[in-house]
Amino acid sequence: VQLQASGGGLVQPGGSLRLSCVASGRTFSSYVMGWFRQAPGKEREFVATIGKSGFVRNYADSAKGRFTVSRDNAKSTVYLQMNRLKPDDTAVYYCAAKPSSAWDYWGQGTLVTVSS
Repeated sequence: VQLQASGGGLVQPGGSLRLSCVASGRTFSSYVMGWFRQAPGKEREFVATIGKSGFVRNYADSAKGRFTVSRDNAKSTVYLQMNRLKPDDTAVYYCAAKPSSAWDYWGQGTLVTVSS
């Protein structure tokens, strides 16, 4: 499985971005998908996950109420809608796929910079 993330960029505080992650292969709907991020000088951290059918979603406290994870299994794509962005959200965002119990597949990351 190959994951290709996109949608990052420079945005002002309070702005919005939507990240996308397209997966190769025919088994996308069998994976739990997740978004993670890594800020400069910090460890990678969990942002959000979404279950195989899209009904079960989990968020980090920092993302609750501002970010929404969704997926379109027909397009093999997972999204992260980010609203009310803050400078602390600046990071490289990664999508990942979990076939069973581990995050086995990772995308290359897309940089989000929140700055005025």
